[in-house]
Amino acid sequence: MSKQYEIEKKYLVNEIPFDLDSYPNHRMEQAYLCTDPVVRIRREDDLYTLTYKGSGLMVREEYNLPLTKDAYLHLLPKADGNVIRKRRYLIPIKGSSHTIELDVFEEPFSPLILAEVEFSSIEDATSFSAPSWLGDEVTHDTNYHNSTMSRAKL
Repeated sequence: MSKQYEIEKKYLVNEIPFDLDSYPNHRMEQAYLCTDPVVRIRREDDLYTLTYKGSGLMVREEYNLPLTKDAYLHLLPKADGNVIRKRRYLIPIKGSSHTIELDVFEEPFSPLILAEVEFSSIEDATSFSAPSWLGDEVTHDTNYHNSTMSRAKL
């Protein structure tokens, strides 16, 4: 298996200036079997995956493998900490090839809203100008990694 990398930036969102109902979205549930290294299981609608993520902040090694529903349900009780549930909206950025993945978290993390933008290169990421409605960039703040949130004492 060859190495794959994820290059992304994360932003807080305090207010959404448009109606989300007009954008495609997915219900997601994810849980962590390990957080160092990150080993995650995820349900996205009716798709199930097992993900390994290496260390890093903006650039991380990442591998995704398909799971069956039965395998996901078998692994779910073995996860550590909090199961994270959210709705992810896919919002294209006008005049750009980028898409904002807007995560609206459910309890116990509500009203948190995070936006992620993935990039094809580090140069693309560093030259990116975020739309004005995106708040503070939190790419380098591990408190906003879902794996960290899964370990939060609630």
